Amino acid sequence: MTQTTTDPASPAQTTARKSAGHVIVDTLVAHGVERTYVVPGESYLDVLDGLHESSIETVVCRHEGGAAYMAEADGKMNPVPGVAMVTRGPGAANAHVGLHTSWQDSTPMVLFVGLIPFEHRDKEAFQEFDPHAWFDSGAKRVMVLDHAERASEIVAEAMFAASSGRPGPVVVGLPEDIIRVEIDADLHPPIPVAHGGMTVNDWKALRDGLSGAEKPLFVTGGNDWTCEGAAGLTAWLEEHHLPAAAEWRTEGTVPFDSPSYVGPIGYGRPKLTFEMLEETDLLVFVGTVPGDVITDGFLVRQDWNKKNFLVTIDPSLRGRSGPVSYQIVAKPDVFVRDLVRIDLPAKPQWKEWTARLRAKQVEFSTPVSTEPGEGPARMDTMMAHLVASLPTDAMITFGAGEHTNFAHRYFPTQGYASMISARNGSMGYSVPSAVAASLRFPGRRVVTIAGDGEFLMNGQELATAAQYGATPLVIVMDNQEYGTIRTHQERDYPHRISGTQLKNPDFALMAQAFGGFGVRVETNADIPAALEAALKAIDEDGTFALIHLIVEQRVKAY
Repeated sequence: MTQTTTDPASPAQTTARKSAGHVIVDTLVAHGVERTYVVPGESYLDVLDGLHESSIETVVCRHEGGAAYMAEADGKMNPVPGVAMVTRGPGAANAHVGLHTSWQDSTPMVLFVGLIPFEHRDKEAFQEFDPHAWFDSGAKRVMVLDHAERASEIVAEAMFAASSGRPGPVVVGLPEDIIRVEIDADLHPPIPVAHGGMTVNDWKALRDGLSGAEKPLFVTGGNDWTCEGAAGLTAWLEEHHLPAAAEWRTEGTVPFDSPSYVGPIGYGRPKLTFEMLEETDLLVFVGTVPGDVITDGFLVRQDWNKKNFLVTIDPSLRGRSGPVSYQIVAKPDVFVRDLVRIDLPAKPQWKEWTARLRAKQVEFSTPVSTEPGEGPARMDTMMAHLVASLPTDAMITFGAGEHTNFAHRYFPTQGYASMISARNGSMGYSVPSAVAASLRFPGRRVVTIAGDGEFLMNGQELATAAQYGATPLVIVMDNQEYGTIRTHQERDYPHRISGTQLKNPDFALMAQAFGGFGVRVETNADIPAALEAALKAIDEDGTFALIHLIVEQRVKAY
C-alpha cells in the first residue's frame, strides 16, 4: 500500500494563528462593526492590541456610562449592534446604565467586559464579580469566553442574539488570560436573523380590520426600522389618508411634516394624543407594543373590547398592556413590504379623521414668533430660532427631563433615526448620544438638548467630542432644578420643595475648557446672536458648540 505525504507547508495544512483577542476583533470587522466605544482596562489588553491596526475606530471615552450610552445610541442608528468595551468590576458596574437603556429601548448592543484570569476565579480576586449574577436579569444573553478556540463563535452568537427577535443587550465576558491564547484564525460567519413576515391569514385579518374601521390609527416605535421601511410606510399611509402617531421619543419614522403624522404619545403627552388612543376604533402598533408609557401606567386603552393589532417580531409580546386582537410576527420592514401589496381602498372617513388630528398637531407644533421680546431667556424662543435654521436631515438627541418636551413639540424630525433618546428615562444620555450621532453622521446637523441636572452626569464626554472631531450643538436648559421630580413633588407634596434644587457652574466656560465653543445666555434678546455664533463655530471652526441657556423655573413646553 502506497502512502501519500502532504507538504506541511501547503495551504491546506497551515492555518494562520492569532490570539483569541485579535480573532475577536477580526470577527467584529467581518460583522460590519465600524466603531467601538471603550474605557481601557488591563483585563482586555489583547483586544485593544487587536484594535490597533484594525479598520474599527476605537473611541476612548471618559466614563463607562458614557461609553455604554454611545454604543447604545449607535445601535439605534445602525443596522449593526453598537459595541462597547469596559473592564471588570467597577468598569462593568458603571456600564450597567447603558445596558438598562438597551434592554428597555430594545436596542441591539454588545458589551465586552474584561475579566480576571480564569485561574483566579472564585477567590475574590481584585475586581472580581460574577457576570451572570450581575447581568442575567437585564441582558438577552450573558456569555463568558472560557475556551479560547470559541472566540469567533462567541462573537457571532453575541451579534446574532443582540439583533434577533426583539433586539437588546448582550454581555460577553473576556478573561484576560484566555484572550491571549493563540488559536486558529478562522472566523465564524455572521448568523442570519429571521425577519418574519405576514401570512395570508395575517394580511386578510389586517385588511378586514382596516376595512371595518372608521377611525384607525397606526403607532410606530422601536429601533428595528430602516430608512427605506419608514419611507415605505409613510407613502402608504399618505396614499390611504391614514394617521400615525409616534411612540414616546421615537419621532421621525413618519416625518414631522407628513400629512399623516399626528404627534407623539408618551409621558407629558399633549391632550390630543391621550384622547385619540381611546377614540380610535382600531390601533395598529408597528415595531412596538402598548406598554407602560403609551398607556399612561397601564390605564389607557385597557378595555378588552377595543381592537389592537400588534406588529412585532417578539412572540412573547414582552411589555405589552391591554387588549390584543391580533399579532403579526414581523419586523417593521417586512411588514411594510407585505402591507403595501394589500388591496385596500381608502375610505372617505379616513381622510376627515386624519385631517382633524393633523390640524391639531400642526397647531401644537408650530413654534412661537421668532421675535425674542423682553425678559429672561425662554426655551420656546430658542426652539423657534433653531427650527428656522435647521436643514431637513437634522438630528436631535436627549436624555430625560422636562426639557425634552421642547424637542417633542417643536423639533422637525424628517426621517427614521432622526430622534435618538433614552425611553427608559435615563439621565446623562444627551451628550454621549450626540457624540455618537455626530461621529456616525459627520455631515449632519446634530443637536442635543440637556437639562442642567442631566448635563453634569456625562458632560465630560465633551472631551471625547473634542478628541474625535464630533460637532454637536449642545443646548443646556438651566432651570436650577431637577424639574421633572419637582413637578411630581408639587403634585404630591405641594409647597414642600426638598432635594430637587441645584446650584450650577458656568457650562459655557466648561465647554471652552474642553476645547469647544461656549456662550452663556440669560436674556431672550441674546438668543438669536448666540445661536448664530454657535452654528458658525460648528460650521467654520469644526468644533462642538454649547449654549448655556438660563431660564426661569416652572416654565414648561406644554
